[in-house]
Amino acid sequence: MDFCLFCLSFLLFFNFPTLHALPPNIVLILADDYGFHDIGYHNNGFIKTPNLDGLASAGVKLENYYVQPICTPTRSQLMSGKYQIHTGLQHGIIRPAQPNCLPLNDPTLADKLSDAGYETHVIGKWHLGFYKRPCWPTNRGFKSFFGYLNGGEDYYTHNLALQFISQRWHGLDFRDNLEPAANYSGIYSTHVFAQRAQQVIEQHDQQKPLFLYLPFQAVHSPLEVPEKYIEPYKSIVDKNRRIYAGMTTCLDEAVGNITGSLKKTGLWNNTVLIFSTDNGGQVIAGGNNWPLRGWKGSLWEGGIHGVGFVSSPLLPDDVQGTINRELIHVSDWYPTLVEGIAGWTLKGTKLDGYNVWQTISQGISSPRTELLHNIDPLGAPLQPKPPLTLEPPIPSCNFTFPSKFNVSTRAAIRYKDWKLITGNPGLGYWIPPPESGLQPVIPVVPEGKCVWLFNIKDDPYEVYDLSDEQGNVVKDLLDKLYEYQQGAVPVHYPDQDPRANPALHNNVWDSWE
Repeated sequence: MDFCLFCLSFLLFFNFPTLHALPPNIVLILADDYGFHDIGYHNNGFIKTPNLDGLASAGVKLENYYVQPICTPTRSQLMSGKYQIHTGLQHGIIRPAQPNCLPLNDPTLADKLSDAGYETHVIGKWHLGFYKRPCWPTNRGFKSFFGYLNGGEDYYTHNLALQFISQRWHGLDFRDNLEPAANYSGIYSTHVFAQRAQQVIEQHDQQKPLFLYLPFQAVHSPLEVPEKYIEPYKSIVDKNRRIYAGMTTCLDEAVGNITGSLKKTGLWNNTVLIFSTDNGGQVIAGGNNWPLRGWKGSLWEGGIHGVGFVSSPLLPDDVQGTINRELIHVSDWYPTLVEGIAGWTLKGTKLDGYNVWQTISQGISSPRTELLHNIDPLGAPLQPKPPLTLEPPIPSCNFTFPSKFNVSTRAAIRYKDWKLITGNPGLGYWIPPPESGLQPVIPVVPEGKCVWLFNIKDDPYEVYDLSDEQGNVVKDLLDKLYEYQQGAVPVHYPDQDPRANPALHNNVWDSWE
């Protein structure tokens, strides 16, 4: 193939308006515990997110986009392109003292982009394991790491405290590459991460494409933010909601500063920016997913239907400012970024994700028609209790059906417009935002109920259970779950290890193997 024909093929494949010497830069921003209702364009601007709203309005809003119900599972699928059942991370998060991490035998998203010539940086929250050094981000394809290894910490001291049996563990969890970074104490993490991101952008060698992964700490608990960000929300009576709103606006400001640096350096003209939440909002920590059912940790839509959009001047004019309702999942970013945007090969990489770049950039049908939300044989992970009367537990499963799949197993699957849930999906209230003045709606769950079926297109709020009416659909989806289960690897969820105690590592969270 001669050079001109190669250039033409490249141009047509990517559907970019002009041919660039370098593949597009990629900036992937992940907000933590960010509720579906909590972005301006979902709440009529009550929570002020002008920068996010502007980026989304100039790009493509993903309104049929799914993540996982809690932190580690979403990050694991993003970095591996695989369902949890294929990495052993089906159950819960990786706890601070667990000898566990994203399996080391497969290349990560960062590995593949590094192979494609990208300068790769991660700034923020890792939460994919650190008990031994091979698990750390700088050994998983990233050139640099600035942030913390666990799932949460204080926004100012950057310390994480943990109750381990009868002991209270406490240690610094902040790193600049491999070295502990105690000199950022007292500086709010959203500001720290944004400033480092701007520094990386401004110092980037523009002869190479950039992959900047920004998994912010915000808006995860603890609820902390400088007072000036709370000022616009003093009318909100609920304290948690008030602080959370301020944290959201601070995050929005950070995104604005980062995109400002991209534009200042000229990188924006050849950049694709992706924004995503990692799971639904945590109601007891100020988040909200109204009008969706459920919240963080649940298999209801409020736990897994994520906020997401793509913004870029490289998008064709006819898709800029549009809403995309094609089925897209967080595992799809791996092949989409590597193959669809970077133009690199996926040869030899077995993935559960799909390349949806043409779906986003051209508006064509998604190659994904099916989505396994999860199969967790260990049941629902522990979550903080909401300040409401708990739904009664499901003591037994009285559903009988001619399927090999055990319906008491916690699982959920989507096929086209159908969604099937089995086992204990987690708390399923409809919780309006406190500022609305509306009261929560608490469904009555029949004793022994363990199978639900919804048509998500017609019933996005999961009000009308059709499991009794659509027996053939239930059977087909249970059979699909059984097929997935047969190909699953065992759950890897080891006990926490006392050797992780920061007191044994100079009061710093560190590897112990």
